[in-house]
This record gives sequence, C-alpha cells and structure tokens, in this order.
Amino acid sequence: MYAVIKTGGKQYRVAAGDKLRVETLDAEEGATVNLDQVLMVGEGDNINVGAPMLAGATVSATVLAHGRGKKIEVVKFRRRKHYRRQMGHRQNFTELEITAINQ
Repeated sequence: MYAVIKTGGKQYRVAAGDKLRVETLDAEEGATVNLDQVLMVGEGDNINVGAPMLAGATVSATVLAHGRGKKIEVVKFRRRKHYRRQMGHRQNFTELEITAINQ
C-alpha cells in the first residue's frame, strides 16, 4: 500500500517503512506525527484519488531527526563589470519514518 501526501509545499509518494526528508515540522524527535493532507491512496489496482484531498485518510510517521542539508552556493556574476556576489544556503529538514497509512 502506498500514498501520495502533501507537506511543506511538496508532494511525496510514501509506503510503510519509508524514510524521507521533508520541510521542518514542529515536533520533537521520537514523536508521532499524523499527516492529514493525503492526495491519493493505492494498493495494486485499487486506487482512491481525492478531489483534492481524501476525507478521513491519514499517514502516521515518527520523527527521527532534525537537521540541515548540504550547503548550496549561490553566485551572481556579471562579466567585465567588476560585479560578483557569492552566498551560501543550508535548508532545514525533518527526517520522518512512515509507520502506517490509514484509510
């Protein structure tokens, strides 16, 4: 069984036991989080699609860790104009483990 969930402005296809990194959530490490924005649930040929969300469907997950991703470098450059700007960014994340998909 799998589900498509929406969190942090992004969509993820998840199944029980999956580990994924999402945008930062307000939850302590080890806490259980219920994600209620479920767009689709499927198992084999049986697929339920919401319009836009499925009513009553939730995905349960456990918070494994909070952290920051790898640094990306942002560079602005104009040739021959003595203009160069360099900046770095590290995005915060929450690592989740999917425990159950409830329909």
